[in-house]
Amino acid sequence: MSFADLGLSEELLRAIDESGYTEPTPIQRGAIPSVLMNRDLVGIAQTGTGKTAAFVLPMIDILGHGRSRARMPRSLILEPTRELAAQVAENFEKYGKYHKLSMALLIGGVQMGDQVKALEKGVDVLIATPGRLMDLFSRGKIMLNDCNLLVIDEADRMLDMGFIPDIEEIASRLPKQRQTLLFSATMPPPIQKLAAKFLSEPKTIEVARPATANVNIEQRLVVTRGDKKRDVLRDLLRHEEFKNAIIFCNRKTTVRELYTSLKRSGFAVGQIHGDMEQPARIAEFDRFKRDEINILVASDVAARGLDVKGVSHVINFDVPWQPDDYIHRIGRTGRAGAQGIAITLATKEDAEAVAQIEKLTGLKIPRVVQAATEPAAEEAAPAERPRRERRERKSPPAAAQPEPRLERTEPPPRRQREPEPTAERAEPSPRRPREPEPAEEGGWNGPLPDFLSVSLS
Repeated sequence: MSFADLGLSEELLRAIDESGYTEPTPIQRGAIPSVLMNRDLVGIAQTGTGKTAAFVLPMIDILGHGRSRARMPRSLILEPTRELAAQVAENFEKYGKYHKLSMALLIGGVQMGDQVKALEKGVDVLIATPGRLMDLFSRGKIMLNDCNLLVIDEADRMLDMGFIPDIEEIASRLPKQRQTLLFSATMPPPIQKLAAKFLSEPKTIEVARPATANVNIEQRLVVTRGDKKRDVLRDLLRHEEFKNAIIFCNRKTTVRELYTSLKRSGFAVGQIHGDMEQPARIAEFDRFKRDEINILVASDVAARGLDVKGVSHVINFDVPWQPDDYIHRIGRTGRAGAQGIAITLATKEDAEAVAQIEKLTGLKIPRVVQAATEPAAEEAAPAERPRRERRERKSPPAAAQPEPRLERTEPPPRRQREPEPTAERAEPSPRRPREPEPAEEGGWNGPLPDFLSVSLS
């Protein structure tokens, strides 16, 4: 099946072709025709399956007919994070290049004045995070009376972040006669309840078992010690199969510390975490996308928002606290049918968290025991390296000492020093006469010989 078989317009097919895509993914094949028929939809799909295009593409054709009015967006897409919202906006720009659609992006960390100006001109597509949307709504800067298409993306993540009450408030202010699309990687009971309340006879499309990792991702669990994790990580990043990587940490402080450590070791590395201002985070992400850096250290704020083609590795420097986060982290690789590798560094203290992940995914992650190099060996001063090498050469290996106890109690005799070579061989010195034995009874007891006398003058 091709995109042309899904009923999309010629202008949209042209933009898709120029983007390099030829065949729709399973979620796109199932969702696009239903969305074009104005049906409500529940899409259950893991990350990296192309679900963003599954609602962006038909929305572009639907919105191609009609005009927008000031402060009254015609459609609304809710995203849990700024990064996801920004990437959905990029998708509209890429695929809607031959459609005259206006768009506004409402996210925190950005000047509100520019966003208000865009709304006053009228927009066809409003992409927003719930917090900023509620803020503008309370200020009277936006009305939702003319919004006839609502998309709730990453609904399970919305639940984790506590946005469900905001979503219910927003949905209640939209026209009752509207089309609603809900996408989620999992369907816990609160999300099922949300769908039952706000969707009308939705079509459900499930392209993978909930919480199942992408089959294109090779998963590995590297067992190591906590004090060896940075050394093991450096070894992995220097491996010949490595191209680029997103490295996830549980804490913002760990992100900063690991970023500094890798930078000192000479790696091209950037960082993204919640304490950074939004422009700085976007700038770091853009550097990674342009291959100016090939390593990005991130906290979970970016786990569901980063969408980059060709990420070869995802590395969990910390085992995630929540099993669901594991699925979303490793989903940054193996996207759009490509192969990827996900490596998790685990210590014995992480055993319970690893067991929860394996219970959720239903898969046993293959273990790899990685021997790290000597800590900070690559950072040793040049003058110290020969000294270390001499110590290593001087110390015999343990295998050459089969009986260490005997060697400690009976050390081998010292090797006598060889005489220095001379031009003419010297005559051998006469052997020193043996000391006389103590005189036996009847032996010498005469006066002291003259040559042993001592002068006191």
